[in-house]
Amino acid sequence: MAAGWTLWNWPFFDPSHHSLAEQALDWNAGHPAHDEVADEFAHCRAIARDLGDAGLLRHVVPEEGSDYDLRAICLLREALTYHHALHDVIFSMQGIGTLGIRKFGSELLRAKYLGPCRDGRHIAALALTEPASGSDVANMTTSAVKDGTGYVVNGDKTLITNAGFADHYLLIARTGEAPGSRGLSAFVIDAETPGLTVGPPIHFIAPHPGAALHFSDCRISADQMVGVPGQGFKVAMGALDIFRPSVGAAGVGLARRALDETMGRVTTRHLFGKPMAELQAVQMALADMATDIDLAALSVYRAAWERDHLGARGSYAASMAKLAGSEAAGRVVDRAVQLFGGMGVTQGNLIEQLYREARPMRIYEGASEVQKLIIARALLAPWLPKA
Repeated sequence: MAAGWTLWNWPFFDPSHHSLAEQALDWNAGHPAHDEVADEFAHCRAIARDLGDAGLLRHVVPEEGSDYDLRAICLLREALTYHHALHDVIFSMQGIGTLGIRKFGSELLRAKYLGPCRDGRHIAALALTEPASGSDVANMTTSAVKDGTGYVVNGDKTLITNAGFADHYLLIARTGEAPGSRGLSAFVIDAETPGLTVGPPIHFIAPHPGAALHFSDCRISADQMVGVPGQGFKVAMGALDIFRPSVGAAGVGLARRALDETMGRVTTRHLFGKPMAELQAVQMALADMATDIDLAALSVYRAAWERDHLGARGSYAASMAKLAGSEAAGRVVDRAVQLFGGMGVTQGNLIEQLYREARPMRIYEGASEVQKLIIARALLAPWLPKA
């Protein structure tokens, strides 16, 4: 792993980031990857507790008065995914499921939810995706209707990470103040709230806890709203703008692992009477893989540095980082599979697992096509007349 991690000598990082890298390496060393566990939910809770005990969750759920260090978040996601993608899922969702509360929630909500999530004792989730509206967030139909001093929620969410063992859900629902995205609001809903039921686990192509949610006359109080009515889209997108670059970082970590595994393969396996590494076609593939990784990492940490140092809040760099990292992961792992040959498509082989883990990255937290639209619209904005 050392070869990949020496890139932290790039100028994007401060000394504190180098120390954090060592801490992440130590945490990984004490947490071997286990794909098959008797109780997935208990296993995920244990990961969250250990991340909290190590102080790593404070980077995605910062203390009151502290800001997000996006370079630290990206660095940790790269490190965790290199070791095991499930560890990264648990780490990142603690941030995604709390960022809206931290930025827009009342003092009461912040006091109730943030500390336990930072400690890893309370599991967070974001209830955004619906059966008929994935990338098209503005088209969601789950409703929260004002009723006396509270709201009544009805509708369905699906593909919700951590559903089934989360302690709270940051719900985005339609309250109807205006058409489209301007008519959405955000709420915190505790998992045990009457009227909220969780469907059976959804089995993804790689280890990833998730399920559907059903709301049937689910009554919540008005003080569970995050922000103000009609601010739900802003709450959701605020989390994605912070965490989208870190998806790219997770892709970089996965791609680095694939390259390292491939280096071990081609330097020890012989083909046509010589080590595979001496074949020019193999060397060209390795060069493509390394170049993909470096370009993606530069995009990721450029976006993170801009946010940390310049206060950049736009989606252009964030979307480019997410696009570059997730697409690079797909290309790198695909080349790794090719160089592993039959072993690369054999169940139980790490490269086969990485192939399954890489594919969803191009979909979740905004599909690649959505990121391309965001990038293109940002490019075109100065050239087109104002609406």
